[in-house]
Amino acid sequence: MVFRYLQYIITWCKQRRASSSLTRRILAINLLVLIVPVGGFFFLESYQKRLIESEIESLKVQAEIFAGAVGALATKTSPILGHQIIPIRANIMLHRLTSITNTRVRLYGSNGILMADTQLFPISRGAVLIDELPPPDSEIGPGRWFVNQINNFLNWIPGQNKLPLYIEANPSNAENFEEVKVALFGEQAAAVRRHEPNGLIISVALPVQHYRQVIGALMVSNNGHKIEQAMRAIRLDILKIFTIALIITILLSLYLAGTIARPINRLAAAAEKVRTGHGRHVYIPDFTSRRDEIGELSRDLRGMTEALWQRMDAIEKFAADVSHEIKNPLTSLRSAVETVARISDIEKQKKLMAIILDDVQRLDRLISDISDASRLDAELSRDVPAPVNLRQLLEALTEIEKDTALNLKLSIYLFLEEGTDLIVSASEGRLGQVFLNIINNAISFSPPHTKIIIRAERRIKENGSFIRVSIEDEGPGIPEDKLASIFDRFYTDRSVNAKKDDSILLTHSGLGLSISKQIVEAADGHIWAENCYKNNLISGAIFIVELPAN
Repeated sequence: MVFRYLQYIITWCKQRRASSSLTRRILAINLLVLIVPVGGFFFLESYQKRLIESEIESLKVQAEIFAGAVGALATKTSPILGHQIIPIRANIMLHRLTSITNTRVRLYGSNGILMADTQLFPISRGAVLIDELPPPDSEIGPGRWFVNQINNFLNWIPGQNKLPLYIEANPSNAENFEEVKVALFGEQAAAVRRHEPNGLIISVALPVQHYRQVIGALMVSNNGHKIEQAMRAIRLDILKIFTIALIITILLSLYLAGTIARPINRLAAAAEKVRTGHGRHVYIPDFTSRRDEIGELSRDLRGMTEALWQRMDAIEKFAADVSHEIKNPLTSLRSAVETVARISDIEKQKKLMAIILDDVQRLDRLISDISDASRLDAELSRDVPAPVNLRQLLEALTEIEKDTALNLKLSIYLFLEEGTDLIVSASEGRLGQVFLNIINNAISFSPPHTKIIIRAERRIKENGSFIRVSIEDEGPGIPEDKLASIFDRFYTDRSVNAKKDDSILLTHSGLGLSISKQIVEAADGHIWAENCYKNNLISGAIFIVELPAN
C-alpha cells in the first residue's frame, strides 16, 4: 500500500509542479511540527515524575485499605501486651486482598520483624519466594540486536540511575526499608528505588493502628515495569519521529495536496448520477467526518439530495390526495344525477339539484385551491420580501370582514399594541392571504352572537424580536390530538364536526391552513393552533402567527 501511495504521489508530481502554492503552504505548516520532537526531551523527566506520583497515590489508597482491614480484623488484645496482630489471619487476609491487585504487601510487627509477605508462598517446611519473570525475547537476529542497542542507548540517558538500588534482604526487617521505620512511628512514607530486572520498585508504608495504637507497619510495593516501558517507548518514539519526520512530512504533504481532488471527483460523479435519473440507489459519499470544506460540501449535497427525494414524495402524495378529494364530490354528483333521473317528485328533485350545485361549487373551490397550492412553491421562490406594516394590513382586513361577520351576527375586535412598530419582512399579499384565511375560518366556525378577537404585539425572545398575531374565536375548538394535523393538506375534520350552515362549510377545501403554513414558514415564521378553555371546557380556538420583526 505504501508503494502504491508513493507511485500516486510521483504521478501527481509529474502532472503538477511540486512548487505550487497549495503544496508550499502544506509543507511550511507541517515542517513546523519537527520542532515538537526536539522539545520533547526536555519534558521527559517531569513526565516520569508524574507517572511515579500517580503510582504512589494508587499504592497509598491500597495501603490504607489493607492497613485498615488488618487493624480491624486481624488483631487480638492481651491484658499484658495490649493490642497485637494475629500473623496467620493477617497473612490469609492479605493474600486474598492482593490476589487481584498484583501488588506485593509486607506486614511488619511493632518490633520491625516481618510477619507476612504476599510474595512468599508458605509450604510445610518454609516459604517460596514468588517473583515475576521478565518477558522472553520474542525474536532473535539483527533486528533484535538493533532494538537492544537502542535500549542501551536510552538507558544511558540520565534519569533513574540517580535512584538508590533496591536490595532483597533475607531475612527482611524494618531496618532494610526507611519508609517502614517511619511508618512504625505513625507516619506515612514512600520510596522509589532502582531494581535491575524490572527497572523500578515503588513502595508505600503506612502504620497499622488499632484505636490509634501503632501495632505494626504495612508496606505495599509494585515494580515500575510499566513506567519504565512507557519511558522507553516515548524516548524511542521521539527518536523515530526526529529521524524520519522530514520524509514523512514531505510525503504526507504531497499526499494531502494530491488527494483533495479525489473526494470532490466522487461527489461530482454521484451528483451526475442523480441528475441523469439513476434513482434513489445512488449513494452520495459521506465525508462529513473530515470536518473541512469537503465535509461541508458532502453534507450539503447529501442534504440537497434528501430534500429532493422528500419533495418528490410530497408531490406524489399531493397527487394522490388530489385524486382522492376530487373523487368525493364526483361520486356525490354521479349519485345525485342518477337519482334525479329516476324520481318524479319535484321537491326531491330540487333537493338533489341543490346537492349537485353544492358539489359543483365545492369542485370549483377545490380545483382553485389545488391550483394555488401547486403554484405556491414556485411563486414563493419568486417573491421578494419587503417591509410589511401589520398594523395597516390587519386594520384593512378587519374592515373587509366586518360586514360578513355582522350578517352572521358576529363581532370582530382588533387590538394592536400601541407605541411600537409592527413591521415584518415578507410578501404583503401572501401575509394578507394567511390572515384572511384564518379570519374566514373563525367566522365559519363561530356560533351567532359571539366575538372574534384579533391581537398583534411585539415579543422579545432569546433569538430576537418577533411580531405575534393571534386570532381567537368562540367556536367548537379543535380536538387536542388534531392541533398539528389541521395544517395537513385536505384536513376537514373540524368542518364535519362544526354545526354550521352547509353552504359555508362546503367552501372549505382543507388546503387553506396548509397553504398558510407554507407561506409563514417561507417568511421564517411559525404558525400553530391552541384551544381556549373556560371552566375546564373548550370555549374556542386561537391561531397564532409569529414572524421575525423587521
